[in-house]
Amino acid sequence: MKEQAIKLFETKKIRTLWNDNEEEWYFSVVDVVGVLTDSPDPKRYWSVLKTRLKQEGVESTTICSTFKLLAQDGKMRFTDVASTEQIFRIIQSIPSPKAEPFKQWLAHIAKERIDQLQDPELSIEQAMLDYKRLGYSDNWINQRLKSIEVRKELTDEWERRGVKQGQEFAVLTDIITQAWSGKSVKQYKQYKGLKKENLRDNMTNMELVLNMLAEATTAEISKEKEPKTFTQNREIAQQGGEIAGNTRKEIETKTGKKIVSPLNAKKVLNIENKK
Repeated sequence: MKEQAIKLFETKKIRTLWNDNEEEWYFSVVDVVGVLTDSPDPKRYWSVLKTRLKQEGVESTTICSTFKLLAQDGKMRFTDVASTEQIFRIIQSIPSPKAEPFKQWLAHIAKERIDQLQDPELSIEQAMLDYKRLGYSDNWINQRLKSIEVRKELTDEWERRGVKQGQEFAVLTDIITQAWSGKSVKQYKQYKGLKKENLRDNMTNMELVLNMLAEATTAEISKEKEPKTFTQNREIAQQGGEIAGNTRKEIETKTGKKIVSPLNAKKVLNIENKK
């Protein structure tokens, strides 16, 4: 099993892939090159570096592999990735004042994963620290971590019912989102001015709460009805989303305020920083 994640080095994102079979982290080479060089075009920098390494007798296939990672356009694209040991070899060919702290960061990431496998609570603590570094409030972080737990319960339930990861997960998520918020995932992201950013990372507390209600309700209905087909899963997703949608409408009626907000994390955090 391969698990994708985003790691932060000095607030810069590096796409990573954990391989359970090998018990090894793989890092996006282009992201690493971008961090070390601050190049405006890290893809081109890596292409030139690969050519230079080849001239030195080092084939790129010996220092990196290719896997599909989430690209900036939101699609899964083949990307050069390298293990910790391979990244060390690449770093040797990049003159950078960040090389040494980056090596220390790599060693920390490797140890951190081993510790987390032995104690899952450490994964939660790490997520909290990452969100804090980005400037999120403690209250929002608590809601976001709970939403991750609820989402995991839902996707586990979908897998038990034979729903396939990827396109089918996306279709059901879109149905739930449309039913509770009145917008598809794409429309919701456009409303918030998002492109590649994670929608949940840009929700307000109330948006997160209603999204959790929709997903938790969908999971509970699924457990009771035990759907056998994808069509049945679609119907349940619609039901779960509608329950949260009715709650949203009732709250909006009582408060006179719209819950689905155009605010995104960048705007909110900038406001907080100014304050």
